[in-house]
Amino acid sequence: MKMVACYAYVFFFVFLAGAVSAAVSEETPSGGSNSTEFIRKCCAATLYPGLCYTSLSGYANEVQQSTVELARVAAKLTRARLRSTAFHVAALCRGATGPERGALRDCSEQLDDAAEWARNTVAELKGLDGAVGPEVASRVSNALTWMSAALTSEDTCTDGFLVVAASSVKADVCHRVRKVEKYTSNALALIHRLRFN
Repeated sequence: MKMVACYAYVFFFVFLAGAVSAAVSEETPSGGSNSTEFIRKCCAATLYPGLCYTSLSGYANEVQQSTVELARVAAKLTRARLRSTAFHVAALCRGATGPERGALRDCSEQLDDAAEWARNTVAELKGLDGAVGPEVASRVSNALTWMSAALTSEDTCTDGFLVVAASSVKADVCHRVRKVEKYTSNALALIHRLRFN
């Protein structure tokens, strides 16, 4: 993994999420607001608020009004999407030949790595509500780094298809990975919010 690219993603999304969040109130909704409204408000600070809300609103009972739990669920969903996409790409690889086969194999490995980084993110966020002091900042920083690494791996996957001729397989894989990148981006933005809790 290219750590320079990884940290570049971290700083980019920290800056971007911070800029977007500045336009969104950071206060927790009043007692009369429900968890679904809380999720909608938090998702407004992401790059893909519609996708964020539709993918996370079904977990309102689990999230309640916890920014930590919301970020953890987002990371968990990202990992699930990565695993299913990696499985799909690996299946396509078995019937491919030439440069396309090589790109599919490399992409599958990158997505497996990304799923592992997302798993590490979930682990960092688990129980964070009970953490205090420097431990909170350290674990949030680690979670940002892991999720940024996942995004880097996703980009590396699609970059591998630049030398592959246009085909339905190439289009399918790139479309699926770009969709996963949106989940990853949203999770990264929600994790970034934890720095201001």
